Amino acid sequence: MISASEAIERLREGNSRFAAGRSDQPSLSPNRRRELLAGQKPFAIVLGCSDSRVPAEIVFDQGLGDLFVIRVAGNVVAPSLVGSVEFAAEKFGTPLVVVLGHSYCGAVQATLKELALGPEERSPNLASIVDRIRPSVETLFETDLRHDPQALLYYAIRANVRASASQLRHASPILEALVHEDRLRIVGAEYDLESGLIDFFEKGS
Repeated sequence: MISASEAIERLREGNSRFAAGRSDQPSLSPNRRRELLAGQKPFAIVLGCSDSRVPAEIVFDQGLGDLFVIRVAGNVVAPSLVGSVEFAAEKFGTPLVVVLGHSYCGAVQATLKELALGPEERSPNLASIVDRIRPSVETLFETDLRHDPQALLYYAIRANVRASASQLRHASPILEALVHEDRLRIVGAEYDLESGLIDFFEKGS
């Protein structure tokens, strides 16, 4: 298994190919499918948003068996998602977790709207997503960012990614131990819908 640093570099290189329109997918062949019948060894775990514009394998230009992908609106952290990360990190020895947010995230926008205008009528299930995002972004309303909606959204998206990465590092004894033993690194990143580029802005542990 490659190191966390090597995994990040591999993801960066893949994203550069994708953004430049030079995607290369040798690991989508029938031979690759047959190889994976014996098992999988994904080199990175990605906790990303469910947004249809941000499929992790495509924006990182990776193929079958390369990534263990978990997707949920707002890339929030809930017990079942923590369990999914634990499973991959323990079972496969995957050295890297990327919490992947993206520009114009609808879940973050909905949270900011609720903070500004008050609660909306929504199902308890949708409300649970907003409730998980709220603590990471509500303090931004105490700054001058509240007067600049575009900047507020930008910083709120990144604050939400940082909060999710922190929760993964500290909400699970299993993941905390792996991080402490330098067997796992958890980082935050943001995908830009316009450029197609991913910024690993939160280096993590």
